[in-house]
Amino acid sequence: MSDEIKHECGLAFIRLRKPFSYYQQKYGTVLYGLNKLYLLMEKQHNRGQDGAGMATVKLDVEPGYPFLHRIRSAANQPIADIFSQIGKEIEEIEKYQPDIKSHPGLMKGHVNYLGELLLGHLRYGTQGKNNADFCHPFIKRHTIPARNLALAGNFNLINTEELFSLVNIDPGVFQRQSDLAAMMEVVHHFLVQADEASPGNLDIAQVLRKAVPLFDGGFNFSGLIGDGTSFVTRDPHGIRPSYYYISDDVIVAASERAAIRTAFNVGENEVLELMPGNALIVDREGNYSIKQIVEPKERKACSFERIYFSRGNDEKIYRERSALGYHLSEPVLKLINYDLKNTIFSFIPNTAETAFYGLLKGAQDYLNKTKIERILSWGNDFDEEKLTEMIGRNVRMEKIAIKDVKLRTFITEDSSRNEMVQHVYDITYGTLRKNIDGLVVIDDSIVRGTTLKESIIRMLARLSPTRIIVVSSSPQIRYPDCYGIDMSKLGDFIAFRAAIELLKEQGKESLLETLLEKCKELQRNNQLHTENVVKQVYSSFTPEQISAKIAQLITPKEINIPIDVIYQTIESLHLACPTNLGDWYFTGNYPTPGGNRVVNKAFMNFMEGKNVRGY
Repeated sequence: MSDEIKHECGLAFIRLRKPFSYYQQKYGTVLYGLNKLYLLMEKQHNRGQDGAGMATVKLDVEPGYPFLHRIRSAANQPIADIFSQIGKEIEEIEKYQPDIKSHPGLMKGHVNYLGELLLGHLRYGTQGKNNADFCHPFIKRHTIPARNLALAGNFNLINTEELFSLVNIDPGVFQRQSDLAAMMEVVHHFLVQADEASPGNLDIAQVLRKAVPLFDGGFNFSGLIGDGTSFVTRDPHGIRPSYYYISDDVIVAASERAAIRTAFNVGENEVLELMPGNALIVDREGNYSIKQIVEPKERKACSFERIYFSRGNDEKIYRERSALGYHLSEPVLKLINYDLKNTIFSFIPNTAETAFYGLLKGAQDYLNKTKIERILSWGNDFDEEKLTEMIGRNVRMEKIAIKDVKLRTFITEDSSRNEMVQHVYDITYGTLRKNIDGLVVIDDSIVRGTTLKESIIRMLARLSPTRIIVVSSSPQIRYPDCYGIDMSKLGDFIAFRAAIELLKEQGKESLLETLLEKCKELQRNNQLHTENVVKQVYSSFTPEQISAKIAQLITPKEINIPIDVIYQTIESLHLACPTNLGDWYFTGNYPTPGGNRVVNKAFMNFMEGKNVRGY
């Protein structure tokens, strides 16, 4: 993805089902659980680079000794920083007891983070708050074990203010800025109620059944309770992903199937999906159950997971991304008038590569079909040279674009920032014939178009192609997200800006003021959640018209090479990713009422010149 947007977060949960001595004997280390948690987190590193955290709970700890521990980091390499600190703690202990690793009981007693329950989290700072205080897990401490709670998740909530009101809390400055703080207060409120009603006999499923229906958003969150109970819960629409694996030794959950498969070396069918509205619950003895917490609703699993966010080594995601590219081959071939002889195919590194292979396969299938038709049409009128030339024709592909270091990370001075952003990408010189070859490049998505205009198009133009066709494996991103991805400002979206320009060109700009007044009226009547008003901004135009305007917007003034943009269609997206039909970014069809409130609020912010989030 050429435009940087913040990913949703990643979750890693492990419940060890055996004593530490068992892992010492079977796997040769008492640190088995910590090692596996580290692997789970690193294999989901793509889901968080601003911060990380972990919490552990020890079972059967003597009264008066701590059993809940937490560590968080917002360092440049937060996962490495966390486990480095734990490693240093162990090294210090080994100075005085060199053979302590051979004694599981002593290790448990002396190493803070050696617990049977482990919860890890990777975070992107979706609100720009990247210090360690905002990193998950959050914790609540209490003298009664069952009222201690560590909570972490992959989510955004839209109704945080209402949640604080429900539990009669006036949130402080910090709490107002954190969705997790609101979720924590609600879950802990019902947790305490349950323990008061039945001390020592906690029914966490009932706690969740009271708390979870109050959350408006997409979520996959996990909690550790001081009495040894733990859980993982998924939203009723299945917006955010959640997977688990269970063996005699461990119970594991994570945001990505491939991470579990790699960390524990298990087959695809051994890692199961936690279904929408369900919770994986583990009691203090290590027994597990899957329980329905809320009634499942229409499945709206996030399509962006398949397009971009999840790691592409999951076999299903790989096939789906390839299919996304394949579906784009036909419109690309039409646009180049099927002139494969004078067209170079490439991709924007690095995550568009799989879709690129699918695009190539589609073009090659067309070419192979053409070869067969031509050869059959010759009858007996051919020789070896003629046949060799025909069979040897292939789709031309080159690695045109190279992603350099993130120069933008180091540039803070506005006067030089734009110049440096131009060099985030570089090109491979001599890969096409100047003024003869056209160029097709595929990207995962086009969100803002800034990097395309300021860097990629300028770089590609240096090769002097006859035309540049930019292909997006996702449809046009038209609407904000509010379920875990940092895309909440309408004015950032190039598709929205293109629609605004078209309205101006057609003299329909007054529609914007009309829609603003409608939003204000809905807000006055507490009805802002009832409809997506912003759909009307796009309703006058075809996707092709908006794509053509986007092509104009991403073309630098000094570039005279024709630029075209082709987007995935909604229909092809659903064909390629049939189990992840959550497409509100593209269609505006939000799975919860809060989504409509967010998009309308984002529109009001845009019209009033407020550069703030819509929730």
